[in-house]
Amino acid sequence: MPAPTRLRVEHLDDAVLGTHELRPRLSWWLPDGTARQTAYRVRTGTWDSGRVESGDTVLVPYTGPDPAPGERVTWQVKVWTDQGESDWSAPAHWEVLGIGADTPARWIEPAEGEVPEAGRRPAHLLRHAFTLDTVPVRARVHATAHGVYELFVNGSRVGDHELAPGFTAYRSRLHVQSYDVTGLLRPGANVVGAVLSDGWFRGRTGFHRIPDGYGGRTALWGVLRAEAADGSVVEVGTGQGWFSQGSEIVSADLMDGQSTDFGRVVPGWSEPGGEGAGWEAARVVGGGLYGDAGRLTSSPAPPVRQVEELAAVSVGVPRAGVHVVDFGQNVNGWVRLADLGPSGTALTLTHGECLGPDGDVTTDHLDADDPVAGVLPVGQRDRVVSAGRPGEVFEPRHTVHGFRYVRIEGHPGPLAAESVRAVVVHTDLRRTGWFRCDDERLNRLHEMAVWSFRGNACDVPTDCPTRERAGFTGDWQIFAPTAGFLYDVAGFSVKWLRDLAADQWPDGRVPNWVPEPGLDRRSEDTYAYINGSAGWGDAAVLVPWETYQTYGDERVLAESYRSMVRWVEFAATAAREGRHAERVRLRPEAAPHEEYLWDAGFHWGEWTEPARDGDVPFYLQDQGIVATAYLYRSAQLLSRAASVLGEDADAARYAAYAGRVLDAWRTEFVRPDGGLARDSQATYVRALAFGLVPEEARAGVAERLVALVREAGTHLGTGFLATPYLLPVLADAGHLDVAYELLLQDTVPSWLAMVAAGATTVWEDWDAVRSDGSLHGSMNHYSKGAVVSFLHRHVAGLHPREDAPGYRRFDVRPRPGGGLTRARAEFDSVRGRIAVSWRIEDGRFTLDVTVPPTASAAVVLPDGAGFEAGPGVHRYVCGMR
Repeated sequence: MPAPTRLRVEHLDDAVLGTHELRPRLSWWLPDGTARQTAYRVRTGTWDSGRVESGDTVLVPYTGPDPAPGERVTWQVKVWTDQGESDWSAPAHWEVLGIGADTPARWIEPAEGEVPEAGRRPAHLLRHAFTLDTVPVRARVHATAHGVYELFVNGSRVGDHELAPGFTAYRSRLHVQSYDVTGLLRPGANVVGAVLSDGWFRGRTGFHRIPDGYGGRTALWGVLRAEAADGSVVEVGTGQGWFSQGSEIVSADLMDGQSTDFGRVVPGWSEPGGEGAGWEAARVVGGGLYGDAGRLTSSPAPPVRQVEELAAVSVGVPRAGVHVVDFGQNVNGWVRLADLGPSGTALTLTHGECLGPDGDVTTDHLDADDPVAGVLPVGQRDRVVSAGRPGEVFEPRHTVHGFRYVRIEGHPGPLAAESVRAVVVHTDLRRTGWFRCDDERLNRLHEMAVWSFRGNACDVPTDCPTRERAGFTGDWQIFAPTAGFLYDVAGFSVKWLRDLAADQWPDGRVPNWVPEPGLDRRSEDTYAYINGSAGWGDAAVLVPWETYQTYGDERVLAESYRSMVRWVEFAATAAREGRHAERVRLRPEAAPHEEYLWDAGFHWGEWTEPARDGDVPFYLQDQGIVATAYLYRSAQLLSRAASVLGEDADAARYAAYAGRVLDAWRTEFVRPDGGLARDSQATYVRALAFGLVPEEARAGVAERLVALVREAGTHLGTGFLATPYLLPVLADAGHLDVAYELLLQDTVPSWLAMVAAGATTVWEDWDAVRSDGSLHGSMNHYSKGAVVSFLHRHVAGLHPREDAPGYRRFDVRPRPGGGLTRARAEFDSVRGRIAVSWRIEDGRFTLDVTVPPTASAAVVLPDGAGFEAGPGVHRYVCGMR
């Protein structure tokens, strides 16, 4: 029988180099054609589990001996199934992070002197020369930095990671990268070196562009360990004997851009013999963050890499000396430019998402308008000065931009399209979900959502890759369920959730974005006030729960549990102790139920909701109807998480609390006639999605939602928080036709209006491109792209079940409509490939379903007929009414 495939270590694919997990959990897919596993056997080079009677194939604990630091563990698995005994799988491996208390490495800072103004700080070169007696049989480098680093050995770039060590809650956690450098070392003289720039550690970050969020100096830490055939080991760590100087990168900032002067290249700087003038001793430092070795760990997520390259679609010349390159797709990354002109040519590259009426790149809509600092330009400008050397290529790897277009100023021309390429850069996530139907507009919308996520998955889930580039908590809780279908985001979410817990405030408040460089400003009244928003901070509960649901990983809940509790307790305290000023004015004496009404504090509310009457700023409005709904939802899910973890007392306590919050919401916000206190689509959507109204009232609430949709000319009227739920609640409440009408609406506000306008990613604002041609907000925000879950779960019909995490059991219930005659969704679950495909021909509905091993499906056809489907391929046919 064929062998198991898709071997994984924790949530990472094969070849896990440098994990801190001594006893990782192992997963595999069973061979095609099998239904269930009865036993498995895992073996390594030194250990054998023997036959273990178990049906588990997902996150199976490794129970062998603890590996030593740096040890590679090669493992295989064979299984016994209903089809018999399998062959052994192909070997896979993991390698334990090879650092410990005795690692000969110290933190070093470049010999920098006075630090220049933020945005104008150069990248520094660091190097160290050493000798080896023989070629090593095995060599590893473990490295990290305060800043962004690239590693070189003997003139060759090491690895394919970009923007390492990535963005984390640096005060608590710093990821170490491990690289195989065996083939780069030689007998005799060797050199290890690094290019080091500001990165997230001290560069500008977020909306406010505030620098030095974690410190004022960049630094490098690392160790090279070379093992000879005779067993001898040479270890070379950062410390004394390292030297630094400035580089040809005269400035580098992730927000502002990178400037390079190829006339300043230091020849051979990372090779033996490159010890020329200009080198100064690097500074060995300790104490503070440098002294906290406990921060150093591996990442549970894949690294950021160059994932794809796009050729230029066109090169225009809107005016003399200016070339505008269109890559046809809005992306995150940078431009690789091969034609730099003759020596001394100075080029400026401005990256943007849109063109103005003159055919030139515009970034005005991306500038941030800060009430204190004023207008903050978006940046996104790279500069390069040519040295005229053959083969000179500009590739700014110490910055990153969101763009479809790039304006190149200063090039003597002509500029050939072949000379410029867009390099797509993001976390190297494995694609897991696909959708197609016979309406190309919907297919285009689906890919817009995919590209929006790709543009905002650069080590952290960001809101946009341009103006803010921040890990907004609300955005990720909105999109995480959709992302979990499109890509394997298990490790990506785990990484981010660890940072969320680390940056959570002492009172349990969750910041608006994670990681949060500005935590040293917690004492500022205004800053404290704007954090802890409902729907945003609730990511502390909703993201762990959704991750558990998709991947069946209870450890996600266990790791996040304390953070989940602290958030709910913060919100409960805010509800108990605060009242909105307008409610106090109308009702000076608090009613008993107000103890459970969360109406105080700052809340983003239904962000980007289409304009409604009233001139009160959102941050002064009473958002209790939104915040209390989220308090109920989070308390409810916290209770369920407690049950999963065996915290029975907590489960009962938070279930009871959620019930009291629900009663308070109904008391305060449900009118005697059954209507809701805020007559908006978003309010009615949330009431249905969160189960806020009694079962007997649901039909009336749904009817009022439909009426509001019709009053808006059959247009949606929801913002960030409610949009993902709009179409599902309509469909599930018996208004599938209205859901399809909204889905297929092609005038503003709608999703297909973006498609009609030529968008390649999802906009932040529904009317980002106004009728007068003006532009507003980001053109790459994935939040509203969460609508594609409706395509997966309702159009195609593949729906997970909350009572069967990890797709042990799922529902298949296609809901055809909107004139569609065929649709298909495929999903690589942790158990195997799930496929759902249907078509309508000659009045007959044909459904094909593929159920992976160890799973089952409840199938419901459009005529209401139900079936149970076990592993395998199934076909169902019914007539269409």
